[in-house]
Amino acid sequence: MRTIFLHPMAAVAFTALMAGCVSVRMENFDKAAVGALPRSWVAGITGTGEPKWSVEKDESAPSGSFVLKQRAWTPKPSFPLCIKSDVRLKDGFVEVKFKPMGGTNDQAGGVVWRYLDANNYYIARANALEDNVVLYKVENGKRKALDIVGRVGGYGVKVEVPKQQWSTLRVDFAGSRFTVLFNGKELFAVEDSTFPGPGKVGLWTKADSVTAFDDFRYGMAK
Repeated sequence: MRTIFLHPMAAVAFTALMAGCVSVRMENFDKAAVGALPRSWVAGITGTGEPKWSVEKDESAPSGSFVLKQRAWTPKPSFPLCIKSDVRLKDGFVEVKFKPMGGTNDQAGGVVWRYLDANNYYIARANALEDNVVLYKVENGKRKALDIVGRVGGYGVKVEVPKQQWSTLRVDFAGSRFTVLFNGKELFAVEDSTFPGPGKVGLWTKADSVTAFDDFRYGMAK
């Protein structure tokens, strides 16, 4: 029996392949049925309530004419989730374009990575009512904002998050270091090792946020 030895970089690529993510992939939801969830996506929630995620027509979509939207009211501080069920990724990136469309208590949109279940994952979110971007861990159902590298305390960073407009939120993650970018600009980095292994990726909102998402991208970091 012949033994094949892989170059270290090839081994990394092979590991990513086995994890279900060999390269950058994007979903713009244009091939999904209107009123339903896209294939391989699962809705859930941290907390209580019944989220309503579905594909809807939106002529303002950055690509195509369809978006994935969460539009159900859920009690504060519950967090509606929509998770890509067929992907597990340890190191890489997750990115999405989002549009805050409504909400009295919150107008938030976020990306999730290293998701283990509805009570354990990392989340970076932008909030159009607070005009800030924050990175948290959710551990045993409890959300905690993580300290920014080089700064102790505080609550994310202040940045304008426009309402009724599309913005781009991205997180690059490798090992215990996570870097957050908003509309192409690097905002801050965080270090945490609570969830070191691979997990799923997905989308997030909060409470009564009505938020549309498009051009969901994920993959190995370049």
